[in-house]
Amino acid sequence: MAFCLMALACFAHAQELYVNTEPASNMAAHSLGIRLENQGYTSPVFKNRTTLEAMYGATGKLMLHGALYTSNFYQDNQRFEGGSFYAKYRFLSIDSVQKHFRGAVFGKVATSRNPYMMQEIALEGDNSGIQGGLVFTQLLHKLALSGSASYLRGLNSANDFGAITGAKEAVAYTLSAGYLLLPKRYTSYDQVNLNLYAELLGKSNPGYNQSYLDIAPAIQFIFNSVCRLDFSYRTPLYNNMQRNSANMYLVRFEYNFFNL
Repeated sequence: MAFCLMALACFAHAQELYVNTEPASNMAAHSLGIRLENQGYTSPVFKNRTTLEAMYGATGKLMLHGALYTSNFYQDNQRFEGGSFYAKYRFLSIDSVQKHFRGAVFGKVATSRNPYMMQEIALEGDNSGIQGGLVFTQLLHKLALSGSASYLRGLNSANDFGAITGAKEAVAYTLSAGYLLLPKRYTSYDQVNLNLYAELLGKSNPGYNQSYLDIAPAIQFIFNSVCRLDFSYRTPLYNNMQRNSANMYLVRFEYNFFNL
């Protein structure tokens, strides 16, 4: 019974479990999540990246992520690319009936063996670098809205061809909306949740006139309040940046262990 209550509490605001971004809210303290993700594109040839990620709720306010990446983005065969570490600290919580407001600060550090072949600084396997930013999330019953802004700094990658030749800095910004479509009313932890998302994902390289803004609709299923299945596809609304992330699908499976 205690497990059921904890699982239900963790996923009670399921519409905040965005597919392409992180909310200001955290997972439950002393819980562990394991993600297996694949994303890629099909033009001009099929390329894809697989990510294995672990997430841990250290406390109710502090959440930690660690990820490993493999892909064939920069060569014909799949190979190990590198890893990243992410931390998020929630510093603001304003709660009321069926709504709340959250604020958090986050940071990320990544290492990659890939050369800098694209104009986008991306810390999900593509590049070595650091990132820091703020995210705010508003829950209004079945609708959740979230926005973030962050600064990225590229670092030379761990190979002989890893020197940065273009922009070393970038600014990223996101705006996400999630809506809980099902269930209409919570009665048990084993109900299937169906969430719909629309996310705007943008990035700019100051001083280089390089930027993009993508829209990423997504659908999400949550089973037994412990595992989720995500599907998303992002496509540019505006783009003048050479990058891998344009027109990219995403499929993710996640399983959570509570009360460790």
